Amino acid sequence: MKHIAAPRGTVDILPPETSEWQALEAIIDEVATRFGYREIRTPIFESTEVFVKPIGEGTDIVDKEMYTFVDRGGRSITLRPELTAPVVRAALEHNMLQHLPLKLYYRGPIFRYERPQRGRFRQAHQWGVECFGAPGPEADAEIISLGLDVMKAIGITDYRLEINSLGCEACRARFREALIGYLNRNVARLSETSQDRLARNPLRILDSKDPRDQDVMSGAPTMDAYLCAACQEHFATLRTLLEAMGIRALHNPHIVRGLDYYTRTVFEISSSALGAQNSVCGGGRYDDLVKSMGGPDVAGVGLAMGMDRMLMLARSSGLARDRDGKSLQIAFVPLDEASTRALVPVMHEVRQHGIAADMDYTRRSIDKQLRTAGESGARYAVIVGEDERRNGEATIQNLATRERTRVELGQVASELTRRLEV
Repeated sequence: MKHIAAPRGTVDILPPETSEWQALEAIIDEVATRFGYREIRTPIFESTEVFVKPIGEGTDIVDKEMYTFVDRGGRSITLRPELTAPVVRAALEHNMLQHLPLKLYYRGPIFRYERPQRGRFRQAHQWGVECFGAPGPEADAEIISLGLDVMKAIGITDYRLEINSLGCEACRARFREALIGYLNRNVARLSETSQDRLARNPLRILDSKDPRDQDVMSGAPTMDAYLCAACQEHFATLRTLLEAMGIRALHNPHIVRGLDYYTRTVFEISSSALGAQNSVCGGGRYDDLVKSMGGPDVAGVGLAMGMDRMLMLARSSGLARDRDGKSLQIAFVPLDEASTRALVPVMHEVRQHGIAADMDYTRRSIDKQLRTAGESGARYAVIVGEDERRNGEATIQNLATRERTRVELGQVASELTRRLEV
C-alpha cells in the first residue's frame, strides 16, 4: 500500500522539535501570566457566522481562505482562521464580561487555505492575548509590551514595531469618502482584485500586496489626516507611553491589518531575518467587536503572533530544547532480560524524586547504550548486568568523567538524588 502523506500545507512536528515548541509555550505561559492574563481554550471549529461579520466580507480570509463545510446536521461550520472572534463568542456565551477588565491569552492551531510557503502553513499555530473593558491607550501599550517581552524572552532582538490609528467609525467614514474619490480617479491603474474591492470594501485595498496597488496607494490620502480630536489624543498618548517605556515605535500610516473589526490602534511587529514575508505579530484595538457580536458595548485590544515563524527566529538564538530546561538526567542500562526487570522498580522510584530517567528496553550492547545516553545529555548511567544483579547492586557511571561506583539497588534513588542535589 502506498504511504499516505500529510495534506499539503501541514507539517508533522516530531521530536526533538517538539521540545522547542514546549519551550516556546512555556515562555508564553510565563510572560502572559506575569502580565495578569489567564489562558482560554476554544474549539478549533465554530459556526461560520462567528467569523463572517467580524472579519468582514471582502477580506481575503472570508472570501478565499476559510475552510468552511456543511456538517451532517446541515449547519455551516468553519475551522477557525483566527482566535479573537471565538474568544469573544466564548466570553459572551459564558458571561465572562460581567467582571472587567477581562484579560485572556490563548494558543493553538488556525486554518487558512493559502499558498504554503516558508513559515506559513494551511494549518498554522498562533498565540495571542485579549484585553476587554479597558478603552484607554494604557491597555494598548501593555499589549504591545507583552508581545515584545515574549520576543525578547526567546532571544529575538532584530525586530521592527510599526503603529497606526484607524480612528473611530466617524473618522473612518470621512476617510472612506476621500479614499473612494481618489481610487475612482485611479481605478484603471488598480489590480483586478482591487477594482472589485472598490465597490465592496475599499479599505481592503490599503492592505493589498500587489505592486500595482501599492504604487497607486503611495499617493492616496492617509487616515491620520482624518482623525477626530479624541482619536488623535488616544494615538498621541499611546506614542508618549511607548516612548516612556523605552519602546521605539515607527508610525506607518499604511498599516490597516487584514480584519475589519479593528478601530483606533493597529500595529505590526516584523523581522528582516524572515526575508520578504517578515511579519511576526499583529494586533490592535477592536472597540466595536463585542457589540457587533450581540454583546454589550465593551472595548477590546489584543495581539496575535504566528508561532511557526517565531520558532524560525528563535532557533538562531538557541531556544532551549526542553520545556523546563531539563533534559534526560539518568539512563538505565540493563544488560539482559532479568536485569531489565530488576531495574523497572528502581527507575520508578528515581522518577518519583522528580528526576528525568529512561531505559533502553531493547538491551543493545553496553557501548551502544552508553553512547546513546551521552548523546541524550544524561549525566549518569545506572548499569546492571548479571554480576550486579547477583550481588543486589548497580553500577553508577558518571558519563562525563567515566568514574564508576557500586551501590546497593535499594540505595540508587537516594544516591542519585544526593548527586543531583534534587
